[in-house]
Amino acid sequence: MNQINKYRYKSLVRLHFTLFSLVLILSQSCNNRREAIRPTYRKLTESVYASVTVQPDSLYQVYAIVSGILDNNLVKEGDIVKEGQDMMQIINNTPKLNVKNAELQLQLAKENYNGRAAVLKGIEDEMVSAALKYKNDSVMYFRQKKLWEQNIGSRAEYDTKKLNYQLAKNNLKLIRSRYQRTENELVTSLRQAKNNLETTQIASTDFTVTSKINGKVYALYKEPGELVSTMEPLATVGSRDRFIIKMLVDEVDIVKISIGQPVVIVLDAYGDDTFKAKVSSILPKKDERNQTFTVEALFDGQPKTLYPGLSGEANIVIATKDSVLTLPISYVKNNQVETENGLHDIEIGLQNLEFVEIISGIKAGTKVYKPNEL
Repeated sequence: MNQINKYRYKSLVRLHFTLFSLVLILSQSCNNRREAIRPTYRKLTESVYASVTVQPDSLYQVYAIVSGILDNNLVKEGDIVKEGQDMMQIINNTPKLNVKNAELQLQLAKENYNGRAAVLKGIEDEMVSAALKYKNDSVMYFRQKKLWEQNIGSRAEYDTKKLNYQLAKNNLKLIRSRYQRTENELVTSLRQAKNNLETTQIASTDFTVTSKINGKVYALYKEPGELVSTMEPLATVGSRDRFIIKMLVDEVDIVKISIGQPVVIVLDAYGDDTFKAKVSSILPKKDERNQTFTVEALFDGQPKTLYPGLSGEANIVIATKDSVLTLPISYVKNNQVETENGLHDIEIGLQNLEFVEIISGIKAGTKVYKPNEL
């Protein structure tokens, strides 16, 4: 019985050994069939992806500051305009009538001011007569006063001369004041008429829409005869030949972006051609709808032909290293790689869509297997 048990035990041991050997062989055979590579040294560039839209610099929508009917578009789409150039005319007769009335008021004020000699001549004549009477009454009063002090003459005669003197003095003072007041009124009326004309002229210019920049008319939204309001744009104007690249960057990447970083751009309209640019501005407000930030860049060498709204893709270069140990990103999972000796933790550095930098954990000669896909 014991011999039988010993025989069975040896049989089981041989069976386990055989199975273990078979599993080992199968495992090695499986590993031999799995895709394996070794890390290689290469130049590695890390970048942030962004969608691109090209827009003219200083692009803005033109609004009227008054309401009315559009009389005429003085420019066409595609026209080059200068700062201050008239672009549209809005109909409203009231400002024109106000300007004419103001011009008439100014003309009348000028005539009154220029003819002030005639207006003031009568007051001057009164003033001369009043001055002569004041002088005469003054002489008569002081003569009578001297006599009265010598007890010569009557009290009534002295009081009469004194009253005449005081009345003449006050009358002269009043006429001089009226002369000065009348002259000031003429000057003030002329100034007010000038100011009123300037105000009405400014109001009339509100019905003429002008360009705020030297640029190009990219769109017109109203035709003559249509109603114009202050809430609707009339046109779009922007720079003629200077364009800005607007890029939408995901919020998880925005902290990696800084002014001056190089950008590689591909525009749909230019196929596989690439263009270089540099980050020029980072707008601080996040778009809550798509969780992105807007980053602006300027072309290093701008394409010959650009239109507003051209779209494409961009890679903002974050960092570049000339010779680093790398693996395809598909061979790294959770900062681990699978080698012949099992899983190894690694430290990674730069990475792009294809490769990742291996800082430590494995060497250049280490054979690395591609993780099994579930």
